[in-house]
Amino acid sequence: MNFSNFSERIIQIKNDRNLLQKDIANAIELSIRNYQRYEKGEQQPTLPVLLKLADYFDVSLDYFLGRSDDPTRY
Repeated sequence: MNFSNFSERIIQIKNDRNLLQKDIANAIELSIRNYQRYEKGEQQPTLPVLLKLADYFDVSLDYFLGRSDDPTRY
């Protein structure tokens, strides 16, 4: 898996939607520090965290991981 794409994509979505790190972290029941580590690429998210983020942002896992440029969920 390409987690550099993941970091870029969550930052892009966050900025496009004018969201705050703390709001995203709270929504998916994650500490803000762990969320920041994902954005910085310092830590790789677990599958449950990936699923929560994909659900929260309403995008596909393939989009998050750079396997697709189409964020649409199927």
